[in-house]
Amino acid sequence: MDESFASTMALTFRLAFVTTLILLLIGVPLAYWLATTRSRLKPLFETLVSMPLVLPPTVLGFYLLVAFSPESSFGGFLAEAFGFRLLFTFEGLVLGSVIFSLPFMVHPIQAGLQSLPASLSEAAQTLGKSKITTLFRVLLPNIKPSLLTGIVISFAHTIGEFGVVLMIGGNIPGQTRVASIAIYDEVEALNYDLAGQYALTLFAVTFAILLLVYLVNRNFLRRM
Repeated sequence: MDESFASTMALTFRLAFVTTLILLLIGVPLAYWLATTRSRLKPLFETLVSMPLVLPPTVLGFYLLVAFSPESSFGGFLAEAFGFRLLFTFEGLVLGSVIFSLPFMVHPIQAGLQSLPASLSEAAQTLGKSKITTLFRVLLPNIKPSLLTGIVISFAHTIGEFGVVLMIGGNIPGQTRVASIAIYDEVEALNYDLAGQYALTLFAVTFAILLLVYLVNRNFLRRM
């Protein structure tokens, strides 16, 4: 196996894994809040979460590029205060990927929580359970298909990112060159064999994980 191919694929899956883990930690409480809140600000937050679904990736990538730049207030603060740089780094890719894939984690979990009967939460509260205990001990176990869907789709979506990661990460081998960018590069260089290897690997992985979601969800519904 070509060393650059292995390095690129390892970086791609590392990015997808880290991004999905962070999204899970952020997405569960955010989805719970959106599913239960009566705040007038709910439509505003739902709009912000959903923006990556309709916003062209290059537009989001451009604004992140400007924000992460050392010349911007945010990027300059990180560089001066912590010596931390986001532009053209793996950490920048992670942050950009989290923002870009946020709706793919939040929406399935929010929909799952909203589909549960209110009596579940009410019964738990009657028994003196806190909101956190109710969420993790009562609600989440009853929406396992939604959780799995959010995790898998977020992982698969991160693997296929192109516009955002190219804008903020560039194309640095071993650091920010993920598989989607590598395919573009190899096609431009007329190296269709290597481009085909990248494409086939991504196709096989995304097909397998999506098939797993459908099989697990079907078995879960049969047991209900």
